[in-house]
Amino acid sequence: MNNIKKALNESAVIRWTALILISIVMFSSYYFYDVYSAIKEALQNQAGLSNTEYGSMYGAYSFLNAFGMAFIGGMLLDKWGIRKTGIIFLSFLLIGTVITAYGSSSLFNSNSFSYGFINSFWKDYTPALKMMVLGRILFGLGAETFYVVINKVIAKWFKGHELALAFSISLALGRFGTAAAFMYSPRLIANSHHFDTAPWFGVMLVLVSFILFFVYLVYDFRFDKSVAGKNIEEDEEEKFHFNDVAKLFKNRSFIYITLLCVTFYSAVFPFLGFAADFLHNKFAFSLKLSGDLTTILPYGTILFTPLFGWFTDHKGKNASVMIWGSLLLILVHLTFAVTSISPYVPLFVLGVAFSLVPAAMWPSVARIVDENSLGTAYGIMFSIQNWGLMLFPYLIGKVLDISNKNVPDGAPLDYTNSILMLAVLGVLGIVFALLLKREDKVSGYGLELPNKKE
Repeated sequence: MNNIKKALNESAVIRWTALILISIVMFSSYYFYDVYSAIKEALQNQAGLSNTEYGSMYGAYSFLNAFGMAFIGGMLLDKWGIRKTGIIFLSFLLIGTVITAYGSSSLFNSNSFSYGFINSFWKDYTPALKMMVLGRILFGLGAETFYVVINKVIAKWFKGHELALAFSISLALGRFGTAAAFMYSPRLIANSHHFDTAPWFGVMLVLVSFILFFVYLVYDFRFDKSVAGKNIEEDEEEKFHFNDVAKLFKNRSFIYITLLCVTFYSAVFPFLGFAADFLHNKFAFSLKLSGDLTTILPYGTILFTPLFGWFTDHKGKNASVMIWGSLLLILVHLTFAVTSISPYVPLFVLGVAFSLVPAAMWPSVARIVDENSLGTAYGIMFSIQNWGLMLFPYLIGKVLDISNKNVPDGAPLDYTNSILMLAVLGVLGIVFALLLKREDKVSGYGLELPNKKE
């Protein structure tokens, strides 16, 4: 079976085509995840949201996953396989984007469908906020498990080949979606003179990726049917056992990577949700320029993530790369918080940090976890990661409101305390990265060795 699988994987055209098709979902979902970030002020005016409420809406994406849905999704992936799991959770992703865009748009008003019902409970919150929170919850439910699907797809096609590079290119396409959201959201609003244009454009991108996923499924079906004349997904179902979950929690390398994952991503993604507003308030940039400058981070990752992925494929040093990425994260947030240095260089350095850690972290999991429980492993990581992605947007907004409670309307907001909180996460990240490197010497997984078999 392995010989046939390797023979199929030797076709570079097929495996890279499969990667691009599956990764377009990364691009579109990342676009929608950040579509409101560059137009935060416009959204707040449209929907009447405070900073805390905006943070709650942003963090609602992670609510169900923080309580284990991504973990359950990962187990379902190992039991059901890529095709069934992918279709179900990509459908949740699409439905969530539609509901979120609807809740933030002018279509959702006192005379519209479901407005009266949404307005009938939790009167302290606006109907728009409640509808957007519902949409973000469903969007997050679908997206996080589908990212687990993507990770397993990459491991399936690229293990023994350009594993880290494949992960890195997939991530780079996602970062390009983030960059596009920051760059084009303000322009879509400005050119159309209508707020609704930006979120509905994001919905259209998700719909396109939904259709292209079914094109990928043709490749996936042919792949599985050719493996010894047997469907590999059925084989995976026979191999998976629930006691594999206990084995994961006994694996200290996996635990350290998971803890590094939650601290590192919590210091980056929630920051991105406020980055344009932070630049606008601290440096008095226009909202359009602030959105453009924020794209320095994702554009930096588009360039550097594949580069660092290539490096770890051929040179190794996965644990060391994660240490350096965590160190850069600390330096950037301290620079933002306590200095007035021009943001151009810190944003670029943050892009480098955000390339180093993911390029080494995600392929490392595929090296320390058996393939039959890989979906469960990624699901656990995404569930724990989502605690941070749920809580820290709320905390940033809460600290921002508390720190600026006496600031007159229209005056610049002080982000110092909120950014310092993120710097502390960077310190925790470097601790877990150092522990991982020390553990690797004991476990013998060889995370400092090259990923690619020469």
